[in-house]
Amino acid sequence: MPATEASIETPAAGPAIILVEPQLGENIGMVARAMANFGLAELRLVNPRDGWPSDKARASASRADHVIDGTRVFEDLETAVADLNFVFATTARQRDGFKEVRGPVEAGRMLRAHDRAGERTGILFGRERFGLYNEEVALADEIVTFPVDPGFSSLNIAQAVLLMSYEWRKAGLETETDTNFATPEMQPATKAQLHSLFDHLEAALDARGYFRPPTKKPKMVDNLRAVLTRPGFAEPELKVLHGIVASLDRFSPNAPRGTVGGRRAGGDGEPSGEKDKSRG
Repeated sequence: MPATEASIETPAAGPAIILVEPQLGENIGMVARAMANFGLAELRLVNPRDGWPSDKARASASRADHVIDGTRVFEDLETAVADLNFVFATTARQRDGFKEVRGPVEAGRMLRAHDRAGERTGILFGRERFGLYNEEVALADEIVTFPVDPGFSSLNIAQAVLLMSYEWRKAGLETETDTNFATPEMQPATKAQLHSLFDHLEAALDARGYFRPPTKKPKMVDNLRAVLTRPGFAEPELKVLHGIVASLDRFSPNAPRGTVGGRRAGGDGEPSGEKDKSRG
């Protein structure tokens, strides 16, 4: 069952997002926005190229000001991860070494497990142009990589943060298919209500001359009922359809198909019997 908005966890902590030497303030702002979308708030920057704070970052954060305001800046990566217990490093290419490699789904679940155990966690993201150096990856516990097309594996840094933030959020739901709001609950229509709609629609169509030639009417009615029984209507939906038919039906008895303003049209578009006699 979909979860209600109140039942979906909005964590106060979660993994720290660590950007190593980010280049553009706009990218940092978009990272902050992606984090806020999925309940993350702790952003750490290692030696940002254009310094900090950044007006460009705040402008592109789209009101994720709490993330921007809480951002911490570090001179080196070792200091940025010093207080963390478990760290993932993101990379799109295979690395030398003996570290475990996880996909984002498994990584999200592992981060949740470490968090529930009271451990502080973090996710490393590298530079926009070439990612993380091997010695920076070595500071992480494990690697997380995305199942991207090998022929085009480069992700924008905000996209990469969004993917991991999403997996973190999803892993914290009661079931991973939960949503913030649900389909409205509606009482299914009874067969009697559906038959009433059939009769109403059939009468309206009959008045408008829909069933032509008359010999084909039984088959046309069968086809109409087959179409209307397929979806499985709810009561409110049938009320909408009744209202539509009723609105059209007001005009049907006095204006059958092929008439204009209540008069049958002539061959040249003028009402029958009303041609201009001056034309000879």
